[in-house]
Amino acid sequence: MSPRSLVTGLTCALAISFVAVPSAAADEPSGPWHVEGTVDDGATAWVADVPANWTGTVLLYSHGYRPSFAGIPQTAQDAPDDVTRQALLDRGYALVGSSYERSGWTLDTAAEDQLQTLDAFRAAVGDPSRVLAVGTSMGGLVTAQLAERPGAPIDGAVPTCGLVHGGVDLLNYQLDGAHAIAQLLVPAGTDVRLADYGGDLAAVNATAATLTDAVVAAQDDPAGRARIALAAALYHLPRWAEGMAEPDPRDYQAQVDAQVAQFTFALGFTYPARVDIENTVGGNPSWNAGVDYRALLRHADERAEVEALYRAAGLDLDADLDRLTETASVTPDEDALQTAYATSELTGDLQVPVLSLHTTHDVLAPVQVEEEYAETVRQAGAKGLLRQAFVHRLGHCQFTPAELVASVEALDERVATGHWGSGANPRQLDAAAEELGLGASEIVPDYRPAEWLGDRGGLLGGPRF
Repeated sequence: MSPRSLVTGLTCALAISFVAVPSAAADEPSGPWHVEGTVDDGATAWVADVPANWTGTVLLYSHGYRPSFAGIPQTAQDAPDDVTRQALLDRGYALVGSSYERSGWTLDTAAEDQLQTLDAFRAAVGDPSRVLAVGTSMGGLVTAQLAERPGAPIDGAVPTCGLVHGGVDLLNYQLDGAHAIAQLLVPAGTDVRLADYGGDLAAVNATAATLTDAVVAAQDDPAGRARIALAAALYHLPRWAEGMAEPDPRDYQAQVDAQVAQFTFALGFTYPARVDIENTVGGNPSWNAGVDYRALLRHADERAEVEALYRAAGLDLDADLDRLTETASVTPDEDALQTAYATSELTGDLQVPVLSLHTTHDVLAPVQVEEEYAETVRQAGAKGLLRQAFVHRLGHCQFTPAELVASVEALDERVATGHWGSGANPRQLDAAAEELGLGASEIVPDYRPAEWLGDRGGLLGGPRF
């Protein structure tokens, strides 16, 4: 146990409040309890809910990214939504989660904040018999970190819609898409700063607006639409958008329409988030200098769409790809890169079983990250500990309570029995979710995500700095 965790475990009872606590003594919990407190000298709030029929298993929940500039209250959270919370409590699970010590990109502290929170839960309620880590989005990456930490008191993990590519790959793939827009769609002579903002939120917002305006302006021109498709392929944008039917696999015009809509949302959210990451790691950890964009597109799931639209527009795709390669000049700050690797990169060396859950059309955490995660785990020799399930649905973290609860129960069974049963098979997992009476389930069998394009050192054999 780290010194911070040890101190927390000894002193957390001094910073705990109990809401709706039954008359039983603290060392004889009978539930239901709602417990609140703080750790880390009050910097991190935590909350827990314990049902009367507690089985002894606690779910340690890691919430998602809250931009430092968005004004979102920094409150503790122990479940992804109220319906899922109640469904898990009804099944005897206790829930606990923290606020993290600050908003923004908190990968440098969030895992430790969660372990301190677990210490606080033990002091307030008692020792659980089993701990399962569950997380959403950025919290999915925190959960994956906990699953790799030797000696951590975690028995299994369910990262959902997780950023399991880590912070470096996250900024690199977004840089690739932004670079394509800046070079191929932004009017000539316009200065577009793609990285290294030094905390200047106004500057990154100006970049996002310039890129978005360029996409919108190009959408009615065949050449513009082809180049939007290329940039969208590099940005891993879904070819499906809210308010429209899922396009046919060969309806490339409908697909690029969806990508225009996705860009108008994604650039305004994901690109400003770069400031939070750069602030956390002390500079720009991303680069595209040395990237071969022709080789990159060769691996893209959207390659057929891009090639078809370029043919229809009479454009030279190779010339555009050569231009992207020749003008790619962003290099990383070495110290920032090493900090980003150290605080947010996954090794794949799983210590406990992991069942990851992802939607197939996710604009903020592209489903292709799961291909990268599986590859990382496989290279670490831990593939027997990983199972992945995919939900055919549009949206980031758009899971039904049925899908979430079934995934937790499948992992719980794996931890209890020591082996993956049929419950972790996607077909059986979907059937189990449907039977819960908590809404529909669209977990699909035999789904494999396409290649992740942000892997600088692996996919292209290129510079890893």
